[in-house]
Amino acid sequence: MNDINGLAVHAAGAHLLPFKVDAGDLKPNDVAIKISHCGVCHSDIHLIDNDWGISKYPFIPGHEIVGTITAVGSSVKDRTVGERVGVGWQADSCGICEWCRQGEEHLCLKSQPTCVGRHGGYADYVRVNSRFAIPVPAVLDSENVAPLLCGGITVYSPLRNHGVRPSSRVGVVGIGGLGHIGLQFARAFGAEVTAFSTSKDKEAEAKKLGAHHFVNTRDTGALKKVAGSFDFLLCTVSADQDWAGLIASLRPKGMLCVVGAAPSPMPISAFSLILQQKAISGSPTGSPRDLHEMLDVAARHGIKAITERFPMSAANEAVAKVKKNQVRYRAVLTN
Repeated sequence: MNDINGLAVHAAGAHLLPFKVDAGDLKPNDVAIKISHCGVCHSDIHLIDNDWGISKYPFIPGHEIVGTITAVGSSVKDRTVGERVGVGWQADSCGICEWCRQGEEHLCLKSQPTCVGRHGGYADYVRVNSRFAIPVPAVLDSENVAPLLCGGITVYSPLRNHGVRPSSRVGVVGIGGLGHIGLQFARAFGAEVTAFSTSKDKEAEAKKLGAHHFVNTRDTGALKKVAGSFDFLLCTVSADQDWAGLIASLRPKGMLCVVGAAPSPMPISAFSLILQQKAISGSPTGSPRDLHEMLDVAARHGIKAITERFPMSAANEAVAKVKKNQVRYRAVLTN
């Protein structure tokens, strides 16, 4: 079975149209996956519209994939036919650079995204290197786990790799597709968790998802009231923020980690970082190791994305709703 049937975009901003690909023979290190679910990530929208200048048309979007392995390459030893797996942003890496050798394949300079220069998950099948097909624990529902494979790892990885622990005071800025998962993981890490949102009506839901406290960032005095409060701030929004106010809300040695791409440069005073050894960092997705661990943590702590389901045939509708921020919180396509 070498034909892949999917929905492809043929030009920047165009509608998805039926598309057939001859995938050829299965490579020795690859697995073939029959797709049951695929999340619609905001990164898909950026790729469809070529906002980042890296899209190559035509292509089938989709990189929050859950499905069942139907075939394994001749060199694959770690995956088996019939296994349920998930695939995120990354489908391959060089395997030999210093980052791959350290288990940080997501930093590989030859990292191969799942749907840039290849075809992704708005389809019936996908093929990836077996190292990037991550087993999904049995207790996790495929629909709710699909968005964890990009949205979830984007918030899990910085919390994990920057050492958030039970003594930490953590703030999650933006309670949307990323932030609602970030609250759950921060709470699972045992931290004291504060949700930051411009939507006052999200307070009750944020607390249900794991926040102990809520800051309404439309209240001009709210940030000043929490000055010097946080060890770690995770900013998930793709909009310009009061960066000076967020940095001021950090404790000494506190870190602001940015995972949402704001459109404008960040105006930062050097002294706001120097005087109390504060830091700013960024974080992309995460390594296969982190994906394995994240799914295990999600299984043990009951963490899941809040989803809205669409049939694969309604992918254009789902994309349009995600583009208009009308989905609460993650759209998932089903075959």
